[in-house]
Amino acid sequence: MQLRRNVLTRRTAAALLLGLAAAGCTPQPAADRPAPAAFNDTDTAWIQLMIPMDERAALLTDLAPARAGHPALAAWAKETRKRLGDELVDLRELLRLSGVPDTRPHEGHTMPGMVGLDTVRRARTVTGEGFDRLLTGSLRAHLVQVRMLCASERTAGSAVRAKDLAATIERSVAERITRLDEVA
Repeated sequence: MQLRRNVLTRRTAAALLLGLAAAGCTPQPAADRPAPAAFNDTDTAWIQLMIPMDERAALLTDLAPARAGHPALAAWAKETRKRLGDELVDLRELLRLSGVPDTRPHEGHTMPGMVGLDTVRRARTVTGEGFDRLLTGSLRAHLVQVRMLCASERTAGSAVRAKDLAATIERSVAERITRLDEVA
């Protein structure tokens, strides 16, 4: 069982790195890292992907108070937006600690689970049920992908702070998915 889990862990880490490479993304070289051995390529790739994923999700949640049809969904989006903001602060601090420059290697990319800019544009044109469907579908995909990315970071990353943050985000995402199921 342990051998199978290790093989799956390596496959998950490899899939994360291959997926990033296929999209033209590579971990950025660190310049004057404070602790070179503390952050491996999985850590930095995870941080560099999570920042734009959360930024894009935040763009969509920002629209909910004025556009959502169901007040409970608008409240969920408001709480989700707060959590995304908190995650972004923590992720940017980890990026700083890693010594990797903020070069935005995922700028302009649309990755699985990443809210597309076209989705944000569409969301600005709809209200009520239409907005609710768009918000629910897009953020559910975001949360599912984030949960998978965090699991990969926890198993293949090396920086304790990054792995701890991944575990925290993973728990938060599970709570948000459960709550979304209740309000959607």
